[in-house]
Parts: sequence; structure tokens; C-alpha cells
Amino acid sequence: MSAAVDHWKDEKRSAYLYREVAAAEHGTPFEALFAALAVEAERQAGLWESEVRREGASVPARFRPEARARVVAALVRWLGPRRLKPVLAAMKVRGLSVYSGALPSGHALPTAVEDVGRRHHGPGGGGNLRAAVFGATDGLVSNASLILGVSGASAEPRLVALSGVAGLLAGAFSMAAGEYVSVRSQREMLEYQLGLERAELAEYPEAEAVELALIYRSRGLSEVEARGLAEKLLANPERGLETLAREELGVNPAELGSPWGAALSSLASFAVGAAVPLVPFWVTAGPGALVVTLAASAVGLLALGAATSLFTGRGALRGGLRQLVIGAAAGTATYLIGRLVGVTLS
Repeated sequence: MSAAVDHWKDEKRSAYLYREVAAAEHGTPFEALFAALAVEAERQAGLWESEVRREGASVPARFRPEARARVVAALVRWLGPRRLKPVLAAMKVRGLSVYSGALPSGHALPTAVEDVGRRHHGPGGGGNLRAAVFGATDGLVSNASLILGVSGASAEPRLVALSGVAGLLAGAFSMAAGEYVSVRSQREMLEYQLGLERAELAEYPEAEAVELALIYRSRGLSEVEARGLAEKLLANPERGLETLAREELGVNPAELGSPWGAALSSLASFAVGAAVPLVPFWVTAGPGALVVTLAASAVGLLALGAATSLFTGRGALRGGLRQLVIGAAAGTATYLIGRLVGVTLS
């Protein structure tokens, strides 16, 4: 099967899904955008059909969406398009950046080329700091709960310490594996989508300008302003490709990060948090170790809860106390369950 036929199928699938998204957005400002994108996708499918015929081949008389597209369409009808942004992006549905902020009437309109897509820039290194704080919190709560659960079932310090080490290693490597797969999958999806956009931008720059202009029109720009801005952006292929990634896919290519970097940082942050309730069992023995673990875990939860206020805007004391209460509830529950299991098995 030729590449032109594949492109024809991609555009027909996109048109089918655009219509489903437009139907799901009935009565909202986004309905017209996705309906217009469906028309544009059909037009591009027609261009690819002409290419197929020039090659001496033909396309099916009637397009039938494959099972995956029908499943996605059903999910759009059931859950709504906003919740399916990553899935729709992988299916070559564009214009998803409109779900990144307020409704069109609430968008700050770009006044210069440099302003386009700026709202998609994240806080830079703050994203890594946030992941580290939450990773450490996860490690502390889960391993403290594990240690308390084992302590409830057995008073043997060596067994408790061994369980804590196993929990630290298992949790840290599980987090690392999950982060690697997650970030790697994101990168693969983006690289595939960017490859499609690069090919279409080189082959049909006019059609890409029309799609981009439709997105800007949905935010309040006039037809002339939207078309002029889109053409100016796409005049530079590299800048144009970056703009298409932000405005059509709703992602910033510079912020995806490294799969290995994400995995190693997750492993390290989880391990640091999980070590807090475990260290006392390495330093001392006997019943006193559990008391020190409780104290160390409480201080750690207060500190990490206060640190989350950097990202939530809430008060540090409130954040710390909330995290302490949540951690205490988890630890108490696992201790009581461990106690029950220990009594049952003894």
C-alpha cells in the first residue's frame, strides 16, 4: 500500500473524529472550530486521493473507520473530548490546544509572532521540583505504612527493617519503570505526530496555514488577522513546526524531558522519602526504633506537605498538617490490619 493511500486514510479518519468532537461540543464555541477542521481534513484527503490516482491506484469508494477510531469516537461521546486529549492527539486530531485554558472569549489574543503559544510554556525546572516533592511524599507514606503494618504483625526489628528495605527498592524501581514508560510513550507519540506535521507542512503549507488560522479564529481573531498570523508563522519551517505542535497538538516539544532522566529522578526522590522511616531501624534496635520512625515520618510529612504549598498556593502550615493527617490515617490503617493479621496467624 502506498504512502499516499495511508495519508488519505489518516485524513479521512481525522475528518470522522473531528465531526464526532464537533457533535460532542454542540452548542459551545468549539463546535464551529472542529466542524471547520473536519471540512479541511476532507479537503486534504481529496488532495491525497488525487495523488493516489496519479500513481495509477485508487482508494475505497467509501471510507470505513477502523475499530480503534470507532472506539475513540464512542469514548468522545461518553466522556467528552477534553478528557481524551492525549488519545485524540495520537489519532491526528488537531486544535486540541483550545482545551489548555479558558473558553475562546477568555483567551488573551496574540499581538505578535513571539506571543503565539506562549501560554503553553510551563514553569521550566519547577516541573521537576514538583515531581521530586510528590515522589518523596509517595515514598515516605508508602514505606512508613509498610513498616507500621509489619510492626503490627511482628515486633521483630530485623524483619521490620528487611520489609522496609524491600519496600524502598520495590517502590523506587516501580516508580522509575513507570516514569520511563510514560515519558518514552509521550516522546514516541510526539515524534510520530511531528513527523506527520513536517511532511504535511512541506507538501501542503497552504492547508496547514488554513488549519492554524481556524484555531486562531476560534479565539477571536478576525479572518484576515488569523490568516496573516498563520502565514507569518509558517513562513519559517522550524518555527512553524514548533507552533503547530503547540497550537494543534497542545504540547510543548521542549518540555517532554528525557525518559532516563525522569526514571532516575523518580527513583531517587522515592528512595529518599522511603528512607526516612527506615533509617531509625538501621541506627537503633528495639521498640525505640518504631517511636523514632513515627517522629521522623511526622516531621518528613510536615516538611513535604509544606513544600507542596509552593505549587498549590495554599498556606505552608495547612499543607503540612493535611499531609500529616493523610499519612497518619494510612499508617494507622496498615498498622491495625497488620496487627489483625499477626494475631490471626499466631
